[in-house]
Amino acid sequence: MPERSLSPKPACESYVEMTELVLPTHTNPLGTAFGGQIMAWIDICAGIAATRHAREVVVTASMDDLHFRAPIYQGEVVILKAQVNRAFHTSMEVGVRVEAENSLTGERRYCSSAYLTFVALDAEGNRVPIPPLAPETEDEKRRYEEAEARRLYRLERRNQDRNVVARPHPPLHQK
Repeated sequence: MPERSLSPKPACESYVEMTELVLPTHTNPLGTAFGGQIMAWIDICAGIAATRHAREVVVTASMDDLHFRAPIYQGEVVILKAQVNRAFHTSMEVGVRVEAENSLTGERRYCSSAYLTFVALDAEGNRVPIPPLAPETEDEKRRYEEAEARRLYRLERRNQDRNVVARPHPPLHQK
């Protein structure tokens, strides 16, 4: 297998812009997109950006808190923009911005954003090193610095006890 380069790469090389049309199968009874569908599109878009940076197979390790700021309606176009914010040794943070567009007027509105962590893996499922990120613009440098603080927060939260569903009583079939 050829030796991989771990030279720093510019953030712009990972940029992805993806568009999706919200169809009836993507919506709830109110005619707005399912949150899970938007999450799936976010994951795909971010995964492409992470793969472009690492040039390795990547898997989603986490998605930070996701808040839906505005509904996206059936018939609207969803625009997802993703880019690697920072690369660590074997993981990286990818930021995704979600907008909805009325295709008849061209009007766009901000709907959501998320930060995802991806890990690069080899064919055996072992973590592999990835190239560092070389931010160039002021915005890329700001996101690069902010990513470090988010990473420390994620690591702190990961180490907390997480019993997210507490059973108030034993299952009915047990005595």
